Amino acid sequence: MAETDDQACRRLLEKGSRSFAMASRLLPERIVRPATAFYAFCRVADDLIDLGESPEAGVAEVRARVAALFAGSPFDHPADRAFARVIARHALPRAPVDALVEGFAWDAAGRSYGTLADLQDYAARVAGSVGIVMSLFMGARSEAALAAASDLGVAMQLTNIARDVGEDARNGRLYLPRDWVREAGIDPDAFLARPAASPALAALVRRLLAEARQLYTRAENGIVLLPPDCRPAIRAARLIYAEIGADLLRHDADPVSRRAFVPDRWKMVMALRAQAPLAGEVAARRRRAGTEPLAANRFMIEAIHAEYPQRPHPRFPPLWWDLGGHVLPVLSIFEKLEWAERRLDAPAR
Repeated sequence: MAETDDQACRRLLEKGSRSFAMASRLLPERIVRPATAFYAFCRVADDLIDLGESPEAGVAEVRARVAALFAGSPFDHPADRAFARVIARHALPRAPVDALVEGFAWDAAGRSYGTLADLQDYAARVAGSVGIVMSLFMGARSEAALAAASDLGVAMQLTNIARDVGEDARNGRLYLPRDWVREAGIDPDAFLARPAASPALAALVRRLLAEARQLYTRAENGIVLLPPDCRPAIRAARLIYAEIGADLLRHDADPVSRRAFVPDRWKMVMALRAQAPLAGEVAARRRRAGTEPLAANRFMIEAIHAEYPQRPHPRFPPLWWDLGGHVLPVLSIFEKLEWAERRLDAPAR
C-alpha cells in the first residue's frame, strides 16, 4: 500500500529528530499531527538550504515553496502537501512562516548580531515564530497567548546560543551580541580563530542566561492559559530547557570545554514534577494578560491580528475570543532545533 503524506512526514520525523519524536508523545494528538507536518516541511527546507547547490539557491526555493503553500498549490512532495492541508485546516497566517524562513536566510548568510536587540530579532524568527505557529495550532490566538509562546521560544533560543558558544565558534559562527563581546575585552575574530574558556566569556554567558531567565518567567505565567491537557508537557519542557542553562552555570559557565546537557533521568523527574497542579493560576493569568509582547516578536503578532479578521476559522474561535494559551516550539522541547544543529555540523562553504 502506498505511503500516505502523513506517514511520510512521520517517517521524516522519526528519522531526523529523536528529540521531537519523544516530545510528540507528550502532547495531544490534535497538536502532534499538524506539528509533524510542520516539522517535516522545515526538515525539507533545511535540506534544500544545507545540501543544495548553494544556501542562497536553497533559500530561494524554500520561499517559492512557501508561496505555493499559501496559494493552495503546494509542490509535489509529501511534506508540502501535508503542510498545505494544515495551513487550510488551521487558517494559518503566513507571517510566522515567512519569519522562520527569514531566520534560515540569516543563518545561510552567516549574519552576526551587534546588540541584544539584534539577537532577539534573530531568535524571534528561528524560535519565536515556531512557538507562535504551535500556539495557533492549539487555537490560542489572543495577544497574551502568542506573546507567551514567542517569549518561550526566544528564551530557549538564547539558552541554545549560550550552550553552543564553543561549538558555534568551531564552525565559524558567533551569535553573542558583538557589543557585549567587545565590552568584555574579547576580540571576536581572535575568539573565532581559537575559542577558549575565560572569566570574561563566562560573564557573557551568565548575562545571556539572565536574559533567558526573565523570558522563562514571563512564559511560566502563560502556562495557565493553555488547554489543561497541554499544560504538563509544556511546563516539563520549560523546566527541562531552563535546566540546560542551570547545568551550564554549575560548570563555571564554560560552553567551550563541555556541552551542557540534562540527563534523561532528570528529565523524567521534571516531567513528573510538571504534572502537579499549577499554583496561583488566577494571579499568573492576570500577570500574563498585562504583559506586552517582546519587541522582537511584535511584528508577527500584529500581522496575525491584521490577517485573521479576513480569514475566520470555521471551528476555532475568532481572535477576539481570548481562549488564552501558550506553547513552546515543539521542535525544541528537549534539544536544540534539529535543523539548526545540522547546519552547525554542515561543512563550511
